[in-house]
Amino acid sequence: MAAHISTLSLPRLLVAAKNASLHARWQGVAHSAVRYSTVPVPQEKTFDKILIANRGEIACRVMKTCRMMGIQTVAVHSDVDASAVHVKMADQAVCVGPAPTNQSYLNMDAIMEAVRSTGAQAVHPGYGFLSENKEFARRLAAEGVAFIGPDTHAIQAMGDKIESKLIAKAAQVNTIPGFDGVVETVEDAVRIALDIGYPVMIKASAGGGGKGMRIAWNEEETRDGFRFSTQEAASSFGDSRLLIEKFIDNPRHIEIQVLADKHGNALWLNERECSIQRRNQKVVEEAPSTFLDADTRRAMGEQAVQLAQAVQYSSAGTVEFLVDSHKNFYFLEMNTRLQVEHPITELITGLDLVQQMIRVAKGYPLLHKQEDIPINGWAIESRVYAEDPYKSFGLPSIGRLSQYQEPLNLSNVRVDSGISEGSDISIYYDPMISKLVTYGATRAEALSKMEDALDNYVIRGVTHNIPLLREIITHPRFISGDISTNFLPEVYPDGFNGHQLTAGGQRELLASAAALHVSAQLRAQTFLGTLRVSASSQERRRWDLCVELGGERHPVVVSRTGQTYTVEVGGESLVVSGEWDLASPLLPLKINNTPRMLQCLSRTASGDICLQYLGTSFKVRVLSPLAAELSSFMPEKVPEDTSSILRSPMPGSVVAVSVKPGDTVAEGQEICVIEAMKMQNSMTAAKTGKVKSVHCKAGETVGEGDLLVELE
Repeated sequence: MAAHISTLSLPRLLVAAKNASLHARWQGVAHSAVRYSTVPVPQEKTFDKILIANRGEIACRVMKTCRMMGIQTVAVHSDVDASAVHVKMADQAVCVGPAPTNQSYLNMDAIMEAVRSTGAQAVHPGYGFLSENKEFARRLAAEGVAFIGPDTHAIQAMGDKIESKLIAKAAQVNTIPGFDGVVETVEDAVRIALDIGYPVMIKASAGGGGKGMRIAWNEEETRDGFRFSTQEAASSFGDSRLLIEKFIDNPRHIEIQVLADKHGNALWLNERECSIQRRNQKVVEEAPSTFLDADTRRAMGEQAVQLAQAVQYSSAGTVEFLVDSHKNFYFLEMNTRLQVEHPITELITGLDLVQQMIRVAKGYPLLHKQEDIPINGWAIESRVYAEDPYKSFGLPSIGRLSQYQEPLNLSNVRVDSGISEGSDISIYYDPMISKLVTYGATRAEALSKMEDALDNYVIRGVTHNIPLLREIITHPRFISGDISTNFLPEVYPDGFNGHQLTAGGQRELLASAAALHVSAQLRAQTFLGTLRVSASSQERRRWDLCVELGGERHPVVVSRTGQTYTVEVGGESLVVSGEWDLASPLLPLKINNTPRMLQCLSRTASGDICLQYLGTSFKVRVLSPLAAELSSFMPEKVPEDTSSILRSPMPGSVVAVSVKPGDTVAEGQEICVIEAMKMQNSMTAAKTGKVKSVHCKAGETVGEGDLLVELE
C-alpha cells in the first residue's frame, strides 16, 4: 500500500487546475518505498529526450523522474560501466571512453558527440563531473541543446569561490573574513594565514565536495595544506587556484535549497543540516535542522535568494553557510547544481526537484510562491559508502557486491542507488553505494526508522560504513541535536572502533550466537524435516557450550523448546526466539521479547560465526567445553610488526614517492602519497629509521595491504 502524507495546501500547484493542492507524497512503487512527488502539469510540454551526463545513483534518480514525465533518456558510460544499472535503465546508452574519468565522464567531446548522435534535446549533468563546468554549458547552448541547470554566467560566478565571495558581499550576504584573491605561492599562503590568524581554511577556488580543502593551525600545516589542496584541485577540477579564509571553529554546516526560474522568481526551500562530516565530506544529513529558529531560517533563506538573484540564477541550487553557536551565519559557497542530499528536501516539501529543474530549463515559470513551501515532518539521509569506517572514519574499499538487498520492505524508506547485486565498486569513481533516506512525522520517528533501515540493509562483498552510520544516529549527542562539523573527532578522538558492547549487549550477542549454533546443528541433523539417522536417540534438549568473544571465554547453557531457546550466560537467563531461516542474510530475533535484527555474515562448521549486531560485526566462536579446552593448545599467529613497514591502507594510485633506499626518515615524515577517489592521502613513517627498500613508484596502482616501503 502506498504511503501518503498531506502537507500544507499549495493552491498554485497547477496552472490548469486552480484548486489543486500539492501533497508531500511518496508512492510505494515497490514495497512502500518512500518516493518524491512528480506531478506532470497538463498541457505542459518539456523535452522528448534527455541525456544524463553522469553515472550511478544520480543518473538513475534523474531517469526516474524523466520516466514519470514521459521523457526518453540517454545514458553515457565508460567501458567498465557497460553493465551498470543506469545504463540498463536508460532508453539508449552511449560509451564515451575508458574507465578514467578524464577519458569518459569528463570527456566533453565524446559526450557532445553522444548528444548529437542520439538527438537529445537537453542534458542533465547530475552532480560532480561536468555539472558545474561553464564550458560544457556553453557548448551545449551553441548547439541549441538545453543545459538543465543555470546559465554560464551563474556557473562561472558561483563556481569561482573568490568571485562568488565578492558577489556575496555586494549582495549583502554575510561572508567569512579572508583574503579576496588567488594565493599564488606557498610563501604567500603562509603570509596570508598569519595576517588572517590561525586557524585558516585553504580551499580550491573551483572546488566542492570536500576536495582540495585543508584546515591549517600553524605554518607547517599551511605548507602541507597548500601542496595537497593544489594537487587535489588540479586533479579534481582542472584548476589549481586556491583561496584562504578564516576557519570558523566548531561550526554547524547548514545549507539552503534555492529554486529559481528564468522570469526573476526565486524561492528558498528550507534548510538541510549537514554538520556530520569526515574530511569535509558529508556523512549524515537531515531536514529541517534542530538548531534553527524561524527567524534565523528566514534570514538565511532570504540571503540565499538575494545571492541567487544577484547572478540571475535559474534552476535548483544550494547556498551553503557556516553557523556558529550564536546563530551567526556566514556564506561558504554556492553549488550550481542538484545537491547529493536533495532527497531530504523533497520529502519535507513534496517537490520533485529534478522535475522543477526540467521545467525551468524549458522556460516555464515556477508554480509556487514562498508562502506555499511547507516543512512537513522530518527526513534523514545516511550516505552509505564502500568504505572502511575504522580507518580515518572511512577509507575507500573496492570489490564486487556478492549480495545486496535494500531495506525497501520497510515503510517510509527511500533508497537512491545505482548498483545491484553483482555490481563492482572500483577505484575509478566515488565509493558511494546509496543514499538511505527515512521519513517520519517527527525527528524521533525518522531516527527510529533509520535504525531499522540500517539493520535491514544487506551488503556483502565490500567493506561499508553502516557500523559508523548506526553509531552516529544512536549517539546521545546526535539525538539531542548537539552537533557540529567536529562531531566525529570529538566523539571518537581515538578513531572509530565500532559499537562498544555493554554487559547486557554482550549477553545478547553471546546468547544469539549460541542459539544460532544450536539451530544450525539441528538443521544439519535433518533432511526434508526428518532425522538423517532414523535410529537416533530422543531429540536433544540441552547443550553445554563455550562462546569465545574478544579473547574471552564464556560458559553458556542452551535449552530448547520448539523455535525458542533459553540461554544461560553471565548469570542471566535470556529467551531467544525467531524463525531461524539460516539461508536468509537477515536474522530477525526476539531477545527477552525485544526485537533485534541481526545478520549472519559468515558461519563455519568449526563454530566460527560472524554476526552483525547493532550495526557492527563481531566474530565469535562457539565450541563444546572439550573443544574449547583443547583449542588453548593451538599456536596463535604472531601479528606482523608494522613499525618497520608501510602498507597501503586503501586501494588507489601512487601520486608521489618521497624517499629512496638508504634515506633516513624521521617519525611522521611523509614517505609517499596515495590518491583514492580523487582524495590524496599522505603516508608517513611510524618510526625513525633508514629506508631498506621501496616497493612502489609514482603512477602505479596499489591495493589495500600492498607493501609500499620497508625500513631497516
